[in-house]
Amino acid sequence: MTQEKKQEYTLKITQANKTQMITILYEMVIDYISDAEAAMTNGQRDIADRNLLYAQNVIDELIRSVNLKMELGRMLHKLYIFSKTELTAAGVQGSVKRIGKVKQNFKSLHAAYKEIESEDKSAPTMGNIQTVYAGLTYGKHSLNEDVTAASMNRGYMA
Repeated sequence: MTQEKKQEYTLKITQANKTQMITILYEMVIDYISDAEAAMTNGQRDIADRNLLYAQNVIDELIRSVNLKMELGRMLHKLYIFSKTELTAAGVQGSVKRIGKVKQNFKSLHAAYKEIESEDKSAPTMGNIQTVYAGLTYGKHSLNEDVTAASMNRGYMA
């Protein structure tokens, strides 16, 4: 994942509510899996393994966020565990096909959560965040972002 993409995710996360956070995590898994597929296809096993590990780390975060008291939560938990197992096996075997199956599952989950996202009108999870202004300034073809620091105390409030 490029540094630019990481910054984009960071900005999205700061402005996301709970449902949007799950959607963003799905997007991250899909991106890491896509990077792993590309690296494996090009014979770059070390890069593929690293991206598979990153995808598994994001799936770990999804596992921790599941409400196991609900039936849907238990089903998602099983799916996340299965996905981690498949990614591990894909890394060991060098199987792009297994990676593709997991990617397809997460694309389906992402599409479902995108629909739910439109109905969730709750406030962002993080408060007290920096304001980011983006626009074309001082150049015809460059996008500059300006971050205003209203406070050094940002993010989650305890």
